[in-house]
Amino acid sequence: MTPSSALVAFVALEHAAFLILEMFLWTTPFGLKVFAQTPEAAAGSAKLAMNQGLYNGFLAAGLVWGLSAPPESGLAIKTFFLACVIIAGAFGAATVSPRIALIQALPALVALVLLRAGR
Repeated sequence: MTPSSALVAFVALEHAAFLILEMFLWTTPFGLKVFAQTPEAAAGSAKLAMNQGLYNGFLAAGLVWGLSAPPESGLAIKTFFLACVIIAGAFGAATVSPRIALIQALPALVALVLLRAGR
């Protein structure tokens, strides 16, 4: 497995974890701790979080699709979904917390650079 493929797989796993956190663990003690929320705030935003989690699942699925596709189409698929992750991470960093840039956008950006460099 190339370094770029390993990092793409890591980004896909991250987004699968985000799906689980946002769709299923949002209002649990673990989810409250991870997202630094009160039970009341989490309850009020649970449906929005589930929607967010679903989108993160689509990003993970797209990256897995790119990893499993033939090289000629896999490059384009991985490029598209990594770009989506980078944009989502940048938007999250600008609107929610700068930490999102480090957790979400940076690994995807490094993966994209390695991917496009052929590594």
